[in-house]
Amino acid sequence: RIMNGVVASFNSHRGLGFIAVGETQYLFHCAEIVDLTREIEVGAQVSFVEVLRFGNLEASEIIKL
Repeated sequence: RIMNGVVASFNSHRGLGFIAVGETQYLFHCAEIVDLTREIEVGAQVSFVEVLRFGNLEASEIIKL
């Protein structure tokens, strides 16, 4: 399912971050950013696909809005 959220945190060294949708946070890896930049700013508005990986909800196919 496609969702909208805000980048709550991003560690460019590790390539990991979280996208907030209300009280829920979705883990993501920079390889999931569709434009292939592997960088994103905290506070950026994004859309993404919610996926279940290893029992955790994560963000995939991240598009900067």
